Amino acid sequence: MKKETALYFGSFNPPHIGHTAIANYILNHSDADELWFVVSPQNPLKASSSLLPARTRLELCRLALNDHPKMKVSDIEFQLSKPNYTIHTLIHLEEKFPDRTFSLIMGMDNLQNFHKWKAYESILEYYKILVYPRHGYNVGEYEDHPCVKIVDAPLMQISSSFIRKELASGNDIRFFLREKVFAMIDKEGLYQ
Repeated sequence: MKKETALYFGSFNPPHIGHTAIANYILNHSDADELWFVVSPQNPLKASSSLLPARTRLELCRLALNDHPKMKVSDIEFQLSKPNYTIHTLIHLEEKFPDRTFSLIMGMDNLQNFHKWKAYESILEYYKILVYPRHGYNVGEYEDHPCVKIVDAPLMQISSSFIRKELASGNDIRFFLREKVFAMIDKEGLYQ
């Protein structure tokens, strides 16, 4: 039987307690055996001006997961040609890990722009998408889609952009980040 692996794609710039809380909830309330944080070197739909180097974000994710037995960080997109598209990553992962099935985790805000993703129809056809709620967004046209599952996770009103803004203002945000993530950001003066 294939191992079900949920993929949580993102810039994780930086990873915060909202990311890890949602990941933990999905592991507890879905069929996923494992959950991988797939760190994207550069999202084709986002500007890169405030993006930390990919390897730094990868390390922050490793610190955030703190050796969780069912969560890991993947740098698979670092090895693929740029710009990187989710469909290419999924195909590559299926070839590399034939003993696994993959599903995607995304916020309802990303679902609103899903029609802009390369080959989104193929993703919808072949992969389950686990969608967590985001304030001010709804499922829209995907409400009755058989491959889209709304996960009744707690609503998280925290974002990486909020964290970056607070850090740039010199505010103390230690309780929005896992302890080791905060320690690295503080020590290296990241986002300031």
